[in-house]
Amino acid sequence: MSSSRSRRVEYDRFIPFRSAMDMDYARFALTRPSRPQRDGSRESPSSVAYQKLLDDCILKNRSRILAFKTAPEAPASKLPQFDEPIRPQKKQQRRIPKEPERVLVIRGLLDDNVLNLLDWGSNNVLAIGLEDAVYLWDAANESTKLLQPAEDRGPITCIRWSPDCAVLAVAYGNSDLALIDPATGHVVDGMEDENQAPVLSLAWRSNSILTVGRFDGTVVDYDFRKDDMFICFYNGHRRGVCSLKWSGLSGRYLASGGHDKLVHIWDACMPVSRHRPRQRQWLHRISSHTSIVKAVDWCPTRSNLLASGGGCNDHCVKFWNTINGACLNSIDAGSEVCALLWDKNKSELLTSHGSPNNQLTLWNYPSMTRVAEVSGHSSRVLSLAGSPLGGVVASAAADETVRFWNIFETPKITKPELPFARFNVIR
Repeated sequence: MSSSRSRRVEYDRFIPFRSAMDMDYARFALTRPSRPQRDGSRESPSSVAYQKLLDDCILKNRSRILAFKTAPEAPASKLPQFDEPIRPQKKQQRRIPKEPERVLVIRGLLDDNVLNLLDWGSNNVLAIGLEDAVYLWDAANESTKLLQPAEDRGPITCIRWSPDCAVLAVAYGNSDLALIDPATGHVVDGMEDENQAPVLSLAWRSNSILTVGRFDGTVVDYDFRKDDMFICFYNGHRRGVCSLKWSGLSGRYLASGGHDKLVHIWDACMPVSRHRPRQRQWLHRISSHTSIVKAVDWCPTRSNLLASGGGCNDHCVKFWNTINGACLNSIDAGSEVCALLWDKNKSELLTSHGSPNNQLTLWNYPSMTRVAEVSGHSSRVLSLAGSPLGGVVASAAADETVRFWNIFETPKITKPELPFARFNVIR
């Protein structure tokens, strides 16, 4: 009688045993593609889920083909059944509140669509121009401050924070322009010239160079570091310039809109004439609007995209390619477009309107579908200003209220990456 040891088969650890191998699995493992697709295409979620189910139930998560000891386990006899096909999860739509999160009642707001009386600086302080003062609201601690200018200067026509928020530029109805220190309320610089037309719009090109648009159609650059502050003159508008915006990404292009229903695009790098070394000529002149153009803004995510909105007889929002001056799209908004503002982090555009609804409309670009529409003002919404932190937008209307809307998508705060965070071991 032979012992059990003699009946046991001994295998060599270097020579695989064929009868212990699963030949079907070996053929599948050798013939299936193991490299990613070269065309860059990705597998669908259903294909990924099917492959995981196949590995778990049939292949038993095996990775070896050769067998040296025991035969592989028998494959599963039953597979789990699914009543519904596997679908990718839908992205949850963000909810936009219909009511403002805060309302400030500000007495003294002028009902004039050509004035620019609202600006939210990078210091998170909202400046509101009143008839005879500047109201400052600090969003960080909700404190307020009132800057009282000198008397007999006329109503305030425009305000604008400098990029570093060291000064606040304030223009008055008597053509004066003052740079005010917000901490002390004192005037640190400015201009006084009774022969000049009143200022309607302001735009900082840098912390020291300010572009000024006046009621007579003149647009001038001033450098407050020099004794002779005048730099250059932009020749193009025939009537009041009520909107000025420098392109945010490059700072090279200037957009202006005015009472003459024109939009001009200027190139700061364009050479000037020898006969007129301080006069710049426009790059593109846009004359398709049929009413005053105060709503002008550059897209922060596309450097060559400009949006403009027409007044009470126009009702249109138009988009322009600033390289060739072509109109990319035109949408009838249904009412007067008083102001518009791009989201800094997403391709969405917010417009404010006049009668009959006095609403704020959020558009998705480039499809120009209405994402949301909120209302609450009882008069036309004259100005818009976005928070430097994103998410919240302030709107000022002729009903003497400033309302805060949580309408833009709040950007996600990413923690700074620590040095050598990608390395497990420092050698």
